[in-house]
Amino acid sequence: MADSPTIDAVFHNAVIVTMDDAFRVLQDGAVAVAGDRIAAVGPSADVLAAFPCAVQTLDLGGRIVLPGLVNTHVHTSQQLARGIADDVDLMTWLHGRIWPYESHMTEEDSYASTLLCGIELIRSGVTCFAEAGGQFVSEMARAVELLGFRACLTKSTMDCGDGLPPNWSCCSTDDCIQSQKELYEKHHNTADGRIRIWFGLRQIMNATDRLLLETRDIAQKLNTGIHMHIAEIPYENQLILRTKGIDHGTVTYLDKIDFLRSNLLAAHSVWLNVPEIGFFSKAGVKVSHCPASAMRMLGFAPIREMLDSGVCVSLGTDGAPSNNRMSIVDEMYLASLINKGREAYISGTTNPTALPAETVLKMATINGAKAVLWDNEIGSLEVGKKADLVVVNPFTWSMVPLHDSIANIVYCMRTENIESVMCNGRWIMKDHKIMNLNEEEVISSAVKRANDLLARAGINLPRRMNYV
Repeated sequence: MADSPTIDAVFHNAVIVTMDDAFRVLQDGAVAVAGDRIAAVGPSADVLAAFPCAVQTLDLGGRIVLPGLVNTHVHTSQQLARGIADDVDLMTWLHGRIWPYESHMTEEDSYASTLLCGIELIRSGVTCFAEAGGQFVSEMARAVELLGFRACLTKSTMDCGDGLPPNWSCCSTDDCIQSQKELYEKHHNTADGRIRIWFGLRQIMNATDRLLLETRDIAQKLNTGIHMHIAEIPYENQLILRTKGIDHGTVTYLDKIDFLRSNLLAAHSVWLNVPEIGFFSKAGVKVSHCPASAMRMLGFAPIREMLDSGVCVSLGTDGAPSNNRMSIVDEMYLASLINKGREAYISGTTNPTALPAETVLKMATINGAKAVLWDNEIGSLEVGKKADLVVVNPFTWSMVPLHDSIANIVYCMRTENIESVMCNGRWIMKDHKIMNLNEEEVISSAVKRANDLLARAGINLPRRMNYV
């Protein structure tokens, strides 16, 4: 390492989790940042000696430095709908609550919702997320640019199916494709390269074959990704089996029509059989595992089998109405425990080694980066990659003693332990303070907009108990 006047900061005296191929943990490590890139990662003494003239030298006092976490499935436009669809089945959730809600949103509602969701994502250490699909992508982009983190944004497209709100049912296949091409031209690689535009398909029950195949082709031509909910519930597989004349369900049919590609991010993917896992592996399909959301409405996804087959599995929170918590920290904890429990259920014996802490942390970092097709720049702390990092304060009742850093991160860490978050070389949260906006103003606006939106959509929630 050579001395350089361009080094902006050196953070030292920290537990550095590099998340590179060697999965190294440096107990007394340092990270040097130059502009938006990582200039060095190594023992504190070496980095401090190499860069004595850094603009800022910060002693982290034994805090943990992680790569920025990646949330690979989140509906930012659903944040104002938190709590409106609890304890209902998926079709009621969609047709009776979420679609009426989404179809009555305004552009400003979407902006406010994305800001509110973004605050929660950043507070859980997320520096990059994959949007699962909303209607007002330009407003999402405006919010993401202000908040300062990364996003793969998609528009939710549907050109057929039952239960669509009236103002959605007139959207043709041509409209679905053209609107996304325009969004790509307008927003892709904007905000200092932090925003990428993907193509979105809500689900197979609301997509014609033409929409599926044209989306596949245009995404491949533009070298971008496709985000789609796949194999969520048994009804979905049963419908495809009945209408398409195949021997299983969604994944089997998508393989049959040659839709599966390495740029496909498949959300949930709960109801797959063994051959379908093989189809995913062969095609290089990426999977977003959303433990909390799956356990609420969908079931146990075969995550261990996917990983064993070489499928890249990452972690997502899903949206607020299907989880309520936009914390990837919580999802790490749940992912390990749920999949250990599933092993006991299906095999009749316990297997505590199923989804160990190292695997779960990779799912939230480098696997997440691979899932969003960004692993050449994010997902690990390596020289030349983007300076996306998270500073964790482990010296609280929830994390001490720190005998095993990786285990403590997965099993003990809470969002309160996340102290600071950097993206692209800039702090977006510092000492628990969101840097680029006024949180109180965002929350106040969101509360009012959420109430107005529910009334406009005509959604009346049942009373759970008697009120006096």
